[in-house]
Amino acid sequence: MKELQYLNRYFVRYKYSFLIGIITTIVAQIFALFTPKLISKSFKAIEDFSKANNPSVATIQKELFHNILLIIATTIIAGFLTFLMRQTLIVMSRHIEFDLKNEVFRQYERLTQNFYKQNRTGDLMNRISEDVGKVRMYVGPAVMYTINTFIRFAIVIIYMYNVSPRLTLYSLLPLPILSYVIFKLSSEINQRSTVFQQYLSKISSFTQEVFSGIRVIKAYSLENQYQKQLVDLSQESKTKSLHLAKVQSLFGPLMIALIGVSNLVVIYFGGLMYINGTIQSIGTIAEFILYINMLTWPVASLGWVSSMVQEAEASQKRINEFLKIEPEIQNTHLEKTPINGSIEFKNVSFVYDDTNIQALENVNFSIKKGETLAILGKTGSGKSTILSLISRLYEANEGAVLIDGKEISKLNLDSLRDSIGIVPQDAFLFSDTIGNNIKFGKENATDDEVVWAAKQAVVHENIIQFNKAYQTMLGERGITISGGQKQRVAIARAIIKNAPILLLDDCLSAVDTETEEAILNNLLIFCKDKTTIIVSHRVSSAKNADWIIILDGGKIIQQGTHNQLINEKGYYAELYLKQLSEKELN
Repeated sequence: MKELQYLNRYFVRYKYSFLIGIITTIVAQIFALFTPKLISKSFKAIEDFSKANNPSVATIQKELFHNILLIIATTIIAGFLTFLMRQTLIVMSRHIEFDLKNEVFRQYERLTQNFYKQNRTGDLMNRISEDVGKVRMYVGPAVMYTINTFIRFAIVIIYMYNVSPRLTLYSLLPLPILSYVIFKLSSEINQRSTVFQQYLSKISSFTQEVFSGIRVIKAYSLENQYQKQLVDLSQESKTKSLHLAKVQSLFGPLMIALIGVSNLVVIYFGGLMYINGTIQSIGTIAEFILYINMLTWPVASLGWVSSMVQEAEASQKRINEFLKIEPEIQNTHLEKTPINGSIEFKNVSFVYDDTNIQALENVNFSIKKGETLAILGKTGSGKSTILSLISRLYEANEGAVLIDGKEISKLNLDSLRDSIGIVPQDAFLFSDTIGNNIKFGKENATDDEVVWAAKQAVVHENIIQFNKAYQTMLGERGITISGGQKQRVAIARAIIKNAPILLLDDCLSAVDTETEEAILNNLLIFCKDKTTIIVSHRVSSAKNADWIIILDGGKIIQQGTHNQLINEKGYYAELYLKQLSEKELN
């Protein structure tokens, strides 16, 4: 139960619902216990009637009819109160489920890039859906039936003890065996449930990757191979599920068997006590049998409840593993910070934790507000890493990244990212309309602003050719449009944000040179008062920049203006001549 202690904050949050549920349960159980007492009373009346010298049939009929009406009335009241109990506690569990899912999602949003590199999407989805669902069963049905069971046990045993302490002792003899069985089975369920949840995560991760990469799988005709892998995983999951089910299935029969033994004990010892005159009425035995049977469902539910608690414990442990992670990047400055846009790198070095690759080494450069910097270099030279450090997706290991002369860690993180419009290397679009994907950069943008941004990104003409134009729904990750169109929609999204800093990460790689030229000319006008960094493999994207740096192995090997760099030997001049000759050939 250690892991489930985390949920106590939610019980405190919904304490009034919790208390009302408990009070309703107590009152419902009191009314439910009128029935055995009234039946015992009816048996006693029948016994007295049979022993009387001048029995009055009308009197016994009246008393029995009166008892029947009371039984019906108290049963209806108990049933209504039980309904209220379920409404209170089960609704509370839905609120807790809602809050917990939101808490997990907020934590996912806080966690850094390293976290997402180390964890698979399917596993993250399983924890926020399957695991939270298991936890809801604990805070709802499990808690409700536990409260119901303990209250019923307490009240029933008090009633039984008041009737006959000795017979109560006899009827409760099987309980120590019951406690031991529950303890042993619960431990086994906990272990098997944890393993089963892990396999569910594996299946979720596997299927998510298959669906995301279905085009590649089909292109390489690997459907049968992946089908076999899924069958193997499903077979393992089924085996673990059956191992869990075998243990869970023992609970019900064992509970009912022990209740049956208690009934036999009551009948045997109660019969002997009646014969010996220790108890005065057969009705007492009937009353005790009803009490024991009233405990049948609560006792039988102990197995189900115990199973739910153990599954919830395993699930909450998996959730807590993520909730307890402190993000590497913290928003330490809570006040909003105005951002103008000047950027400076001072002796910045960076190593990726997961691969131990030195991405940057002693990098120095600075750009003022309104200037454009172009970064060129071979694949893996550290170009994208610079943009990640500016948007503070990672922290520099050494040196300092300065924005407006302040260390980036001393700026409000939300203000920093709000001031940056970024077009990533792999343009990500959501499964929404094209218009809404562009509005992602500015939620309250008008339709005219959307069209204007699309025109700046030279994608408007393509969009209006679709049947629904800007209302065209895109498939997952924008799969329904071409790579070049995806890049240009992503550029439009960054343009409409109109942020003081614009970061373009090789975002023109999938467009032709004519379209690239048109976009760059539009960006020259749009970016005249913005700090712009363009990462590219093409000289054509960099030639109009105020300053150009060339990276190789994480180090700056060349820097200067376009004219300076083409006139000195090195990577830039070679790249320029190579691309110029390719253009002439085309």
